[in-house]
Amino acid sequence: MLAIDLSTALPEIFLALVALGLLMLGVFRASSSARLVLIGAVVCLAMTLVLVWTGSSARATAFSDLFVRDRFADFMKSLVLIGAALTTIMSLRYIEHEKMSRFEFPVLLLFATLGMMMMVSANNLLSLYLGIELQSLALYVVAAFRRDDLRSSEAGLKYFVLGALSSGMLLYGCSLIYGFAGTTSFDGLAAVLTGITESGAAVPTGLVIGLVFLCAGLAFKVSAVPFHMWTPDVYEGAPTAVTAFFATAPKVAAMALFVRVLMGPFGGLVAQWQQIIVFIALASMILGALAAVSQTNIKRLMAYSSIGHVGFALVGLAAGTIEGVRGVAVYLAIYIFMNVGTFACIMCMRQKDRMVERIEDLKGLSKTDPMMALAMAIFMFSMAGIPPLAGFFGKLFVFEAAINAGLYTLAIVGVLTSVIGAFYYLRIVKFMYFDEPEESFDRPIGREMSLILLGTGLVIVFFIILPSPILDAASAAANSLAGG
Repeated sequence: MLAIDLSTALPEIFLALVALGLLMLGVFRASSSARLVLIGAVVCLAMTLVLVWTGSSARATAFSDLFVRDRFADFMKSLVLIGAALTTIMSLRYIEHEKMSRFEFPVLLLFATLGMMMMVSANNLLSLYLGIELQSLALYVVAAFRRDDLRSSEAGLKYFVLGALSSGMLLYGCSLIYGFAGTTSFDGLAAVLTGITESGAAVPTGLVIGLVFLCAGLAFKVSAVPFHMWTPDVYEGAPTAVTAFFATAPKVAAMALFVRVLMGPFGGLVAQWQQIIVFIALASMILGALAAVSQTNIKRLMAYSSIGHVGFALVGLAAGTIEGVRGVAVYLAIYIFMNVGTFACIMCMRQKDRMVERIEDLKGLSKTDPMMALAMAIFMFSMAGIPPLAGFFGKLFVFEAAINAGLYTLAIVGVLTSVIGAFYYLRIVKFMYFDEPEESFDRPIGREMSLILLGTGLVIVFFIILPSPILDAASAAANSLAGG
């Protein structure tokens, strides 16, 4: 039995052991270990991804059903690991430039990634909470990693205080659900709720209130409106390498957990939770589109952009169907590559050996660095949802699921907010291609940045020609959630 448990959770166990090993290496070779530990962290993430891909695709549970592995978990873990690995590679040159090259940085990213993988595989309210807290505690520290920088310290403190509030709401929701259902297991909750609906009895009010608090706690983690207030300040204040990490892997993990919780144990209560998801999806899309228009700092703009993208992903979840889950999976896969590429461009915004963050600093980039301007333009057009780039198809799948579920208002508002959002994405393209340069960025940007820009750009451009790897994997992930 123990052997089955260990083999089911092998990627997580491997990641945890290597993270501890790198921590020991850093402690005993503190003077010269930062770069070595960071490279080791990237190799570790790559090997963990291989373990995820080579494991059994059949559904399996471990540790008394606290942990589940299925196609859905494997798909989402792959996205988390790809996002974490690419942003860790991007941080290599940045942390050396910014004098924050300490071995603790990559180790904390590994522990955060471990927490995310546990979140994706949670099969119990307790393991759900443990995964969230393991991720959050590491992220609180990396947000404030530049202790001598006031903005970074402020970002970490804001994230910590509001994160503690969301954890309290989440735990309160879990306790109510346990009190009225008598179990914390996802399979047990599904059985209890199936029994209630089949008997024709009313769902206990306390259970619904618990579900509302649970959704509120999870909405904070994906930074959905009205629990988004930490996002712009944390994105702007945290070191750019940390912001790039925040914007990719944790978003995917929290969204995957949201989908698993609502479509798994609470799949029979779609009528109860659908209205909550519809509201936060509408609010996130509208606020994300309108608030970003007036931003002058590109990191704050990306914060509001991420709030809008979460709203679009929630449109697929609001449908409450397997088609909707597939739409969310495809959207998150495309979102990872768009965001990693965009933040690679942002991390190359360096003048006279210091980071610049104003959108106006991109003026005339097409004349001073045409390849970087082309990459940025591709990511901006894709985020705006302009065909034939990948971002268009991400929105297409979630809107299609919403329309087939009868959520016409949600789809219409989604299209309208996409049009508003296109304004601030295209404004960046206008600055790059139609304005005169004020000052060029430092060169060279580094081989690793060039490769990441090239790779993510190719994925976005050629998705229309070869969509099957992502679409097939997303379909298998959605179907495994239904079968599970």
